[in-house]
Amino acid sequence: MENLHAPTVPSGPITAPATSVTYANGQSLAQLQAKKDNVEAEMRALGSVLESHGVDMNTRLITQDGFPRADLDVAQIRTTRSRIIYLRNDYKALMAVIEKYVHEEFARRAADSAEAEPTTNGVNTNGPTPTISREQPMGPPFAKVNSVISGSPAETAGLQAGDEIRNFGYVDISNHDGLRRVGQCVQGNEGQNVLVKISRHSTTRREELQLTLIPRSNWGGRGLLGCHILPL
Repeated sequence: MENLHAPTVPSGPITAPATSVTYANGQSLAQLQAKKDNVEAEMRALGSVLESHGVDMNTRLITQDGFPRADLDVAQIRTTRSRIIYLRNDYKALMAVIEKYVHEEFARRAADSAEAEPTTNGVNTNGPTPTISREQPMGPPFAKVNSVISGSPAETAGLQAGDEIRNFGYVDISNHDGLRRVGQCVQGNEGQNVLVKISRHSTTRREELQLTLIPRSNWGGRGLLGCHILPL
């Protein structure tokens, strides 16, 4: 009889550890995101395989005497776990490429915008580019920062309660999927720079800001951001 618990995806690695050359060679952002979606789908499928066995990535597979547990298909579980580890490494490398792609695109648009601004007597009136830029937004906001914990990565980045998020890394209003993609972006970029574009309203004006957020787990609180985000 067919093994109902067997994964429907290859049980071994099909790619070497990902590099920017592997993923970014002549590929568009849409193609990179399609690769990311495929990796996510395979990881979900393999996660379902583990769930069908009643285990996770950390469940012990041997008895106290050092023998494989008789109530589990230990070989199948180990094969599935191994594949998940490979995919996680590929996913992290792919997300780094996507983030670099997005940063470069924002930088290019900022440069084009600066070149297009008027000059006075042949001298460009622009000063040095600030760390927090005030560029034109990429699209309408899709989420709002509800609260920020003191000392958190979110506070370090400059996020404040009330900020409206227009872009969170590669996530925007067209693909945030009820903020699910924000969570995926955070998990896939722990310890790495994530570009966040926000609108901030004050009593006199509205600012369009660009912040750099670094998700991390060792900041002393729960989660990787230390802030609460709500969909709009």
